[in-house]
Amino acid sequence: MVIEKILNNNVIITTDENNKEIVVMGRGLAYKKRTGDYIPKDKVDKVFKLSDPNISDKFKELIADIPIKYMELSDEIILQAKEKLGKRLNDSIYISLTDHMHTAIERAREGVNVKNALLWDIKRFYKNEFKIGIQALDYIEEKFEIRLPDDEAGFIAIHIVNAQMDQNIKIIYEITQIIQEITNVVKYYYGISFDEDSVYYYRFITHLKYFAERLVSNKSHEDNEDDLLDVIKIKYKNAYNCIEKVDKFINKKYNYDLTDEEKLYLTIHVERVVSKSIK
Repeated sequence: MVIEKILNNNVIITTDENNKEIVVMGRGLAYKKRTGDYIPKDKVDKVFKLSDPNISDKFKELIADIPIKYMELSDEIILQAKEKLGKRLNDSIYISLTDHMHTAIERAREGVNVKNALLWDIKRFYKNEFKIGIQALDYIEEKFEIRLPDDEAGFIAIHIVNAQMDQNIKIIYEITQIIQEITNVVKYYYGISFDEDSVYYYRFITHLKYFAERLVSNKSHEDNEDDLLDVIKIKYKNAYNCIEKVDKFINKKYNYDLTDEEKLYLTIHVERVVSKSIK
């Protein structure tokens, strides 16, 4: 491959077999090289193909200024996340996570640690992503000889969640807060604690994630379940009354009215998760 642009000694811009621009990394890859020089493939460690031109430009700016070890770190975390979650992650995570890890590690070396106000909720609502965050802390300790606090595992988890939802970090924090608020209304209404290991709790939280995402995006569900809701009101009366409490809370705080369809599915999920938790 031929060098089209040198970002630093370890990173170049070139093109693939389809003449698409790619970012290529390798230790000392461009040392004493010039634009137009040939780079043998056995010198290449990583190749990045970013589909969004805007993200690609920002990515190139970032890795030109940050040591290669941080890019390798975030790439390892992202690879683990993709394998363990089995989901597509937005390319933007290569920018956001790399920048965050660089800042977090450098900050920790100066003795400055930032508290994650939503750590407890992240542990509960994004369990798989948080596990990946904890594994990342182990990897960081091994490679960088510094142990970051669990707060950072929470921040890593949020970056992974963000890359799945294609939302910005601020929106993800809002979504997490809404999930926490609704689960609290349900817990206080029934006076119970959830069985957080049950599949019904997982389904309930997953449903709340999508509901909260619609709420912050101001996109309501189409309403076409009136007949079934009438049946559910009778069959799961207590759960429906609980959702009416949720509706009042959401209306008061967010000026958003639950549709009948949203009430229907929330009632069903509440009935299931509460029944499992009581048992």
